Amino acid sequence: MSRRVCVIGGGSSGLTSIKCCLDEGLEPTCFESSDDIGGLWRFKENPEADRASIYHSVIINTSKEMMCFSDFPIPAHFPNYMHNSLIMDYFRMYAEHFQLTKHIRFQIRVLQVKPRPDFSRSGQWDVETENKKGEKEKHIFDAVMICIGHHCHPNLPLHDFPGIDKFKGQYFHSRDYKTAEEWRGKRVVVIGIGNSGGDIAVELSRVTKQVFLSTRRGAWILNRVGQQGVPMDFQLNRCHLFQKHSVLPFGLVCRLGENKINQRFNHSLYSLQPKHRLFSQHPTVNDELPNRILSGTVQVKPNIRRLQGSSIEFDDGTVEDNIDLVVFATGYNFSFPFLPSNMLPVSGNKANLYKYMFPPGLERPTLVVIGLVQPLGAIMPISEMQARWATRVFKGLNKLPSMDCMLKDIKHKEETIAKRYVTSQRHTIQVEYIDYMDQIAYQVGARPSLLGLFLRDPGVWLCVLLGPCTPYQYRLRGPGQWDGARQAILTTWDRMAGALKTRPSDIPEPKQSSLLLTLTVGAAALALGYYWNIHNHPSLLIALDPTTWQDKIKPYLPVLW
Repeated sequence: MSRRVCVIGGGSSGLTSIKCCLDEGLEPTCFESSDDIGGLWRFKENPEADRASIYHSVIINTSKEMMCFSDFPIPAHFPNYMHNSLIMDYFRMYAEHFQLTKHIRFQIRVLQVKPRPDFSRSGQWDVETENKKGEKEKHIFDAVMICIGHHCHPNLPLHDFPGIDKFKGQYFHSRDYKTAEEWRGKRVVVIGIGNSGGDIAVELSRVTKQVFLSTRRGAWILNRVGQQGVPMDFQLNRCHLFQKHSVLPFGLVCRLGENKINQRFNHSLYSLQPKHRLFSQHPTVNDELPNRILSGTVQVKPNIRRLQGSSIEFDDGTVEDNIDLVVFATGYNFSFPFLPSNMLPVSGNKANLYKYMFPPGLERPTLVVIGLVQPLGAIMPISEMQARWATRVFKGLNKLPSMDCMLKDIKHKEETIAKRYVTSQRHTIQVEYIDYMDQIAYQVGARPSLLGLFLRDPGVWLCVLLGPCTPYQYRLRGPGQWDGARQAILTTWDRMAGALKTRPSDIPEPKQSSLLLTLTVGAAALALGYYWNIHNHPSLLIALDPTTWQDKIKPYLPVLW
């Protein structure tokens, strides 16, 4: 009989979990508490309790080629950085193409998930749900996938702000912010310089009398528009990852990055430079903030010391009067209220999960959390990769290590995060996109083989090594292999550029002279790979004869001018 899987949540993680269940021949039933798919990315004027909520103007910080599901590219004509409405359009295309919606039961809330009395033998779960009429229903499932994300419960630390209870203006969490117009001509303080805080401060500054952006630490500000106008996250490639983790010291990597972004604007001059290093904090991505600071419509301030009536005193002793609104862009807390309290306790936004997915103490690995990570990159491909692995574990095709091994891995992750990142609730689930994707893909058997690609398909090998680490790379081999992956990789840059070419032009494009850099970096990677493989596999010496691959790779190299 087909194994029945309960999927909790119909957002991006829930959709791809349904699809992965179907790919593995499992029978998914998704319970979504709202009336539609989309989760975080579905805009609603009125926020719903215990649900993620966004403001009207939200545009994603990851480009379409880096955020799509690995076997369903986003249409070429969609912009590289999409408005939330276009993300919803993409989700609907994905759900329709793979016929996912028929497996979703809308306006059903999960009340309780607990192991059955014979769990040690069956691995099954009792799930209790409630519909919008208040009618409850009990179900039995063979496995459970929790896909509720980590933007549900606003973190509103009012106890850290003396006088807030007597503040004469209004205050709310950023999840309750929708548009700027109602605050025209007002004086506003935004607390927090994460992505939401930066975006809201910029948007409000266009209509308000003055915006003050309060930050305890400051932040390094990245921008969506990268070198030569290419999306910034196209720089997430395997060569850079190798240099970052294997070649250069962490401090030097940070220094190089800090020098580069300070060339755009000096963070110290703009009162933004933090004490921590560039890669010791989740980055804030905002193209417009420096312009708003330069124009004076946003003023950067330290942390708030106290509030008095309609006045706010900051830690530097300065006081701003007649403040009409305070927006707390102070992040979120996550929890699993439908689980037994001792099964997956959360403290300080920390949960003991192997690879941020599996509780290590379960006798049967039939419960998994999908999407509970904060990556330096897009979440959608990560959730998909997690779901691909989880469904194979449910089927018994992949085995988890012993509990001791899982606990050691969890402890190692915690120590690594503590060593690298500043102490903050937002860094408890931090992962590096390529490194984490490779870890999970290895479990699935889908991690791209650079040596195999070099020998069989040098053109794709070059794109995988030096190009952006698109999700398609994880469909080249192994379970779930997709025939369109190769072509999707080779046409990545065409889709990126195609969305920008919205008018005909008679001016010839400048010819690129990047061959020297390409060959230099490629040669270095080849040399390292050659040394390692020949040292360990002398039989490969014949296979690496340059005459066997130089003609194949030539069409993919840029022309030298």
